[in-house]
Amino acid sequence: MIAEAQDFLVETRSLNDLTAGMEAGDFTRPTAFKGWSTDDVLQHLHHYNILADLSMFDPDRFRVEYGRAKGLRDEGLGMVGASRQILGELTGHALRDALIAQAEAMAPRWLEADPATRVEWAGPSMSARSSISARLMETWAHGQEVWDLLGRVREDGDRIRSIAVLGVNTFGWTFKTRGMEPPGERPTVRLVAPSGEEWAFAGGEDVVEGSATEFCQVVTQTRNIADVGLTVRGPVAEAWMANAQCFAGPPNPPPAPGTRGPGVHA
Repeated sequence: MIAEAQDFLVETRSLNDLTAGMEAGDFTRPTAFKGWSTDDVLQHLHHYNILADLSMFDPDRFRVEYGRAKGLRDEGLGMVGASRQILGELTGHALRDALIAQAEAMAPRWLEADPATRVEWAGPSMSARSSISARLMETWAHGQEVWDLLGRVREDGDRIRSIAVLGVNTFGWTFKTRGMEPPGERPTVRLVAPSGEEWAFAGGEDVVEGSATEFCQVVTQTRNIADVGLTVRGPVAEAWMANAQCFAGPPNPPPAPGTRGPGVHA
């Protein structure tokens, strides 16, 4: 079983509840993330949830559909434009309905799947557990843009643990995607979960410690390290937290200090 599938579903339900009261015009307001609107966020999540589901249960069709999306991106539509075209201009509450329906349908399939199954993706293949954990991470990270836009502070649950694990495990990736060697051993990470439980990840002498929510915000690049209360000790930890990137793709800089938070607009 893959327990993270249920966590993914709960996080999607949380985002669905958050957007339930939005007016039509609210869905087109720009967020503080690259000017993406809530429609852009939901389209991106829905499209890539579909692709992830295909990668697990219909890999031949996944290759076709991912190739189509990549072709549109390469033609100049970009990630947002490609998803918008493929989804047929699905927007607003109809898009909300489609997103939650897809999540409700796919979560039970993933819950019963073999976590070690390898699935294809944009980069290297990954385990099924990692794939659905990535969907949880994307939902949580992109959902943050909407929480911020609405000036709301999210109350997290311990389901973010798999995001923290992903953040810890991608220490080396943060530097690799920038063409660099890690400057030393991965720091020790000590976090306080939303429930108050302590999560510890053994590492070197350098240390990152504090709120698990804030750690997840930094590694998903929804907050700059300067805007959270994490304690960071040692040059390796400082270099990591200044550039942390747990998601695939080319290197992306974190948001500038003071540009992401509740009520901060693009």
